[in-house]
Amino acid sequence: MANGKFITLEGGEGAGKSTQARRLAQRLMDEDIAALVTREPGGSPLGERIRGLILEAPEMRPETELFLFAAQRAEHLAATIVPALARGSWVISDRFVDSTRVYQGDLGQLDAARIAEVERLSVARLPDLTLILDLPIAVGHARATLRGAQNRYDAQSEARHEIVRQGFLRIARAEPDRCAVVDASNDADTVAEAIWAIVRERLGP
Repeated sequence: MANGKFITLEGGEGAGKSTQARRLAQRLMDEDIAALVTREPGGSPLGERIRGLILEAPEMRPETELFLFAAQRAEHLAATIVPALARGSWVISDRFVDSTRVYQGDLGQLDAARIAEVERLSVARLPDLTLILDLPIAVGHARATLRGAQNRYDAQSEARHEIVRQGFLRIARAEPDRCAVVDASNDADTVAEAIWAIVRERLGP
């Protein structure tokens, strides 16, 4: 059995990553391709416990976040992602390494070399394709507000959200073979079609 493909969705708050991850998985399954949706932080029983530590803390030093994310990511890969890929399933993760590079790097101002070293030690498999869902900060904020309860990442200032947005776009420019930017300001159906077109072109299901 051929190994599956690993796709990640990245972007700021309110970009619709969770919705589009589910829709992409359903589209794949409609094509008789096994698909698993997962998320970060989380993605495994231990990872979900770490997720609670990260999101429920009123504040946390970027260094602490970096190592907690690395721990849950190593477990996520070993317990969930790599076994699913080996079974031939496609794996779609709502966030992965790029979120650490942006939130703890660009936003938390941790040294990129330090982040890269932690990533080298904890990440056994990079995505085949990363879809960066991009939209104006005001649109993302309005969507996140409508969604209800916000975590401490949602509740940051517009200036800090703009740092996050530009961080993801920087990664897309630096790694065009892995990354594709999707206009997430459109309606969910239009975004889903744009994602499917990219997946078909890049990975050919």
